[in-house]
Amino acid sequence: MPEVRKPREGSKGYWPRKRTSRIYPNLTVYPEVDKPRVMGFAGYKSGMLHAILFDNRKGSLTLGQEVSKPVTVIDCPPLKVIGVRAYQNSVDGLKVLSEAMVKEMPKDISRKMKVGNFKTEEKLAEMEKNVDKISKVRLLVAAQPRLSGVRKKTPEVFELEIGGKNTKENFDFAKSMLDKEITAKDFIREGELVDVVAVTKGKGTQGPVKRFGIKIQVRHAKKKLRHVGSLGQERPGKVRHTVPMAGQMGFWRRTELNKRVLKIGDGDEVTPKSGFTRYGVVKNNYIMLEGSVPGSKKRLVMLRPAIRPLKLKFNLLEIREIVK
Repeated sequence: MPEVRKPREGSKGYWPRKRTSRIYPNLTVYPEVDKPRVMGFAGYKSGMLHAILFDNRKGSLTLGQEVSKPVTVIDCPPLKVIGVRAYQNSVDGLKVLSEAMVKEMPKDISRKMKVGNFKTEEKLAEMEKNVDKISKVRLLVAAQPRLSGVRKKTPEVFELEIGGKNTKENFDFAKSMLDKEITAKDFIREGELVDVVAVTKGKGTQGPVKRFGIKIQVRHAKKKLRHVGSLGQERPGKVRHTVPMAGQMGFWRRTELNKRVLKIGDGDEVTPKSGFTRYGVVKNNYIMLEGSVPGSKKRLVMLRPAIRPLKLKFNLLEIREIVK
């Protein structure tokens, strides 16, 4: 009999496997669009439910039938725009050209950053004067956790890019959004696809079997059962970084593509009578996504328009019932 061969155990798709630097991620890559629009949003993961959907997808085996799908509810209080930041290209990548902050910062922002006289009009005039040098325009936004079921006061502050091919139009759009709020309906429509970027649950220190999925040794193994069979070849005389070994697992930044937006509505529609377990009540708007989302409850989840969408980019599914 020939020797049985199979692919190596454990994925090397992400390396090194170590903790992310921040509990909520940042968006670094965006899809290209023609007209100015906000290219991201954020919300707090509340929990999961089941939804009874009417399947209208052509070619589906359950076409015309009711199907049960797991769904994730994202609590989405409005995002407050607190600043506009302009970038220019340099030999070292994007470099901040100028930024303009709102005159009156929200009270909770003082917990996160220093509040003072930012000379908003002067900064905006300077950016408009040097609009030819601008390559990217981004909004500085702050979450509003007081309006969500998360029991915290300090808001998360992050950047969201303005999409579009005309820099002047992008700057005018960002200028009009200053000191306003962005809602879930301003960002996406029901039936469209979004990408989810989040930080996964932390698992602590784990062995190579759980961390990489290697095979458990047979009982005839001389040493350990839940251990890698070989640490490598004799030459070079060192252990390579590709060898699956025990170490930190979880709390990693991960991106999941093409999550269908099933519904955008008010929190009273989806909140169970006793509230979501370990979360509470969804007080504002929510986004219901088909399938699961990485990360634990109460963790901020970043959303962006699908960068590699499926062939069926838009499909509005009819929700017959939401099982709480």
